[in-house]
Amino acid sequence: MNDRPVPVDPFLLRQLRAETEAKAQRVTAPLSGAEGAPAELLAAVEAAVGGLSETLVGLSHDLSEHPEVAFEEHRSAETLARVVEQHGIAVTRAAHGVPTALRAEVGDPGGPTVAVLSEYDALPGIGHGCGHNIIAVTGLGAFLALARLGERLPGRVVWLGTPAEEGGSGKELMARDGAFDDVDAALMVHPFTHDLSDSVFLGRRQLRASFTGITSHASAQPFMGRNALDAVNLMYTGVGLHRQQMPPTDRVHGIVTAGGERPNVIPEHAEMLFYLRSQYPESLKILSERLADIARGAALMTGCTVEMAWDEAPPYLPLRTNQPLALSWNRRYGERGRRVLPPDVVPSTFAGSTDFGNVSYRVPGLHAMVKISDGDLSLHTREFAAAAVTPEADRVVADASYGLAAVALDWLCDPELRAHVAEDFAAAGGALDVPSYFD
Repeated sequence: MNDRPVPVDPFLLRQLRAETEAKAQRVTAPLSGAEGAPAELLAAVEAAVGGLSETLVGLSHDLSEHPEVAFEEHRSAETLARVVEQHGIAVTRAAHGVPTALRAEVGDPGGPTVAVLSEYDALPGIGHGCGHNIIAVTGLGAFLALARLGERLPGRVVWLGTPAEEGGSGKELMARDGAFDDVDAALMVHPFTHDLSDSVFLGRRQLRASFTGITSHASAQPFMGRNALDAVNLMYTGVGLHRQQMPPTDRVHGIVTAGGERPNVIPEHAEMLFYLRSQYPESLKILSERLADIARGAALMTGCTVEMAWDEAPPYLPLRTNQPLALSWNRRYGERGRRVLPPDVVPSTFAGSTDFGNVSYRVPGLHAMVKISDGDLSLHTREFAAAAVTPEADRVVADASYGLAAVALDWLCDPELRAHVAEDFAAAGGALDVPSYFD
């Protein structure tokens, strides 16, 4: 008998990382050929970022030392809001119906409008294991740098503090309250182990399947019962069998949240919670229908009933990257000595989910990944939280703040680039009615 779990052989992980690094040495992402922003405005933004760097790094470390989980980011939100107000800019707290959300804006309300986003929620027990302290301050840094342009800013910039990315769908809740109704494009960055402007993030739904049977004495009269735990067992098995037919772009993972109280009582109630993920909205809908069929089949086989509750928090759509914005990022982030990789270098098996996907189906979006550590470090770990306050991460704070500000400025200054951004968004399918998509 084993006295501990059998160790997992890390061969495949090592192989994927070796292949990724080999590809990374050979290729670089293409750059934008758009005219973009005038050199003098870019220089002014770069100087502004330089002047803000010490403040931004201090904020990043402060947020890291005081992590707050989804919807409880009261200190974090207040700290960020006060910094904005210290620069003479008004901040709306509890913006768009979310108590820990923030909104500020500068520039011409009648001009083209770009939003720069900040996240600042942490993970329970891990802290900023996804590096949201960096996301928070880079979005803020870009906004404040652009604000320094004053009347030279050719449009409007909106800064949105967006809570509860880690499972709470904060951006979707804000969107349903109009956060992006007057926005034409949205930008943000996320720390990672590679520099990317276009990466795979899967859509995600939640399914809670609750089975109800009939209780009975498990020994004396088992034939008088209908076992809800059997239904859970059959559903879990059915999902496992379905994996052979699942495309490689899909993921399903589930747990049993209720399974009975005592072995000698046939359970009349049992429950499962599943996460479903897929790379495309359409395939996520197909996967959802398949899971519902499996749940109904498990109930039918056991003589139980099943109630399915979808999406206790609003679902996450897959990420749709706007290619002209991505090319602009490649050029501007490259100006800081960074080498952005094409999207097919890093395996899509490393993909998670983000509520920015919902934003990217409303307006053209950029969700760039910025390297703060090497490829041996996984997100959602204490080790990644520690990496988010290293000297390398501190350098990324300045570089990514400039990158976001420069891309925003390119888009604001160049009507032809804005047209290409809009054309790419339309060619990808245009805006979705996100709240009703899975109805």
